[in-house]
Amino acid sequence: MKKIIFALSALLILNGAAYADGNAFTPLNFNDTSYGKTTDTAYGRAAVDAAASEAVGNGNIQNALTQLENAQVDIRNDLLNCKTKYADVDAQYKLIKNERSALKKQVKAVEKRIKEIDKAKEKIRKNML
Repeated sequence: MKKIIFALSALLILNGAAYADGNAFTPLNFNDTSYGKTTDTAYGRAAVDAAASEAVGNGNIQNALTQLENAQVDIRNDLLNCKTKYADVDAQYKLIKNERSALKKQVKAVEKRIKEIDKAKEKIRKNML
């Protein structure tokens, strides 16, 4: 349980650091000045349209990153579940292995006692004749 809490808290801290500036992905050709200009020239409209399409692309990339992070969290949770099940099965295996070993020793001890009793019976029969 401590491992799960630690993993989730580390994930939240790392996610907080990634989004600390409010924008996880900034394209290399990003231009702040194109947002402030509102000219009617063809070039001005094209610059505004290009900036708007970059913003949409940036949002799509952020959504994709978020989905990947969510998928990674789900996979890590599945991994934790698998490790927990493995630990349970391993504990059961060790318990059964130890129980089997103890029973094997007990069987050998009982068989040895039976052989000793058989030998004692044979000695008594020989002494009677």
